[in-house]
Amino acid sequence: MYHFVFVLVVAATPASQLKISAVPLWIRRTLAADPPRAKSLVVTLFGDAIAPHGGCVQLKGLIELLGPFGINERLVRTSVFRLVKEGWLEARRNGRESSYELTQSGRRRFSYAYARVYARVQEPWKGDWTLILVRPEELSAERRQQLRQELEWQGLRPLAPQLYAHPRIQPGPLTELLERVGARKQVISFGNATSDQISCGDFQELINERWNLVVVAKHYRSFLRNFGRMKDLLRRSPALLPQQWFSIRILMIHAFRRAVLHDPLLPEELLPKPWIGNEAYDLARELYGLSLRGSEELLANACGFGKGKGSASTSILKDRFL
Repeated sequence: MYHFVFVLVVAATPASQLKISAVPLWIRRTLAADPPRAKSLVVTLFGDAIAPHGGCVQLKGLIELLGPFGINERLVRTSVFRLVKEGWLEARRNGRESSYELTQSGRRRFSYAYARVYARVQEPWKGDWTLILVRPEELSAERRQQLRQELEWQGLRPLAPQLYAHPRIQPGPLTELLERVGARKQVISFGNATSDQISCGDFQELINERWNLVVVAKHYRSFLRNFGRMKDLLRRSPALLPQQWFSIRILMIHAFRRAVLHDPLLPEELLPKPWIGNEAYDLARELYGLSLRGSEELLANACGFGKGKGSASTSILKDRFL
């Protein structure tokens, strides 16, 4: 009688390989849970990755960059067509090749957006407010709606019918906004109004009522929950492919940008302590720094960025999240 002994041989898999596999899994799950809208992701891509390299990219390169995010060629073409109509981009032809470049208006709008996404104002607040008085009788219903939306995206909120306020808004973005909407002559701006001139009672009650920081904090909390997991994965698996670093960078900045769009960016003196937006900013800064080198390698290979003109783009990128 023979006895057979079966020996199960398990090939040892390096721990680093097991950990690395978790990163593409996180990327797939993130894309499945919250698929990015094509046009919005194109805006993120231009602002974060293409603008520092001159603001122009061939259509085929754009399609290649967006493919891993589930954005097909048809959606890319539709998105850039709409962005051309909205004044963000302009199309260029070189033989059979199509390229898209940021317009001057698009470059200005991105430069103002950089101040919101990549930086935090540190100067103490002096108690000044900017007041915006809208004369609605001189605007169509459509332009009034657009103006209201644009003002609220800049963090202004109505204190009374047609009267908007913000404790810290720069004149540049405000002027660009009014000119783009075509409401420069229909709006009166009062800068440096002191708090004593606004009979709005208790500041904290006003902030809670008009700026609804609970909703803002909810968006930051969601960002921290998802990308905090990514940070934990990166601690255990630093050796990633350029495409994975690029996916992390774009998904992160896209999510952070959307959270910041809901943030009125009030002075620290008017925010709850501690403010969750600061924690989200610190996480975004850390992940951006970790993913920058690998993602720029992908951009160099896919679009030729960084070859022969890297100094200017390097300076721009290093100035982010200081």
